[in-house]
Amino acid sequence: MKITILTLFPEMFEDMFRTSVIGRAVEKGIAEVELVQIRDFTTDKHRHVDDTPFGGGKGMVMKCQPVLDALASVRTDDSYVIMTSPAGNRFDQQKAHEFAGKDHLVILCGHYEGMDYRINSHVDELVSIGDYVLTGGELPAMVMSDAVIRLLKGSLAEGSAEEESHENGLLEYPQYTQPADYNGDRVPEVLLSGNHARIREWRILQSLRLTEKMRPDLYEKHELTDEEQKILKKAEKED
Repeated sequence: MKITILTLFPEMFEDMFRTSVIGRAVEKGIAEVELVQIRDFTTDKHRHVDDTPFGGGKGMVMKCQPVLDALASVRTDDSYVIMTSPAGNRFDQQKAHEFAGKDHLVILCGHYEGMDYRINSHVDELVSIGDYVLTGGELPAMVMSDAVIRLLKGSLAEGSAEEESHENGLLEYPQYTQPADYNGDRVPEVLLSGNHARIREWRILQSLRLTEKMRPDLYEKHELTDEEQKILKKAEKED
């Protein structure tokens, strides 16, 4: 897939798309990334991308002309355009899967006090990563790009993403590695048993318990599978 990011600060993304899982995915051609400087589409000699809002008020508003001209330069029939906005739909793992299925995802980064409202009618969806204020849309664009690219086939080892937090609506079970005993703090014995059936049951149970404790909102929405119900009943008897 291709991800195009329209931004005033393309330099913020350079290291991200060169490192770790995301960098390898780009290097292997699994994902193509295009960074577009919105300021290049201004028409005045001072390259202004913002102006004071009509009606008065504090702060500056991004002008529609450079933004929409930048968007028009990259948009195709296959493009799905999203704009970062506090008024947008909440970004989550389900949304990441949805975006990963697009051929061309265009992310428009908001900045300053806001965007000229006329821009809204030219995008397919407004998206927010949370109920807090950021300086601009660059960080949300990074978050969404990371979440989307790692879902693309070949970005991660086969099957490695299937049991991650939020993939099945639950938090991931606790993970451990060497040493098995660190200053008396031992890894759970079941993980050292070599009994894969018991390990699977333990992981499912821990995932359920951790989600219930840390994210009761997720737990309440989760529909227990037959296997999960059996494991919970077994655990209640043992407790």
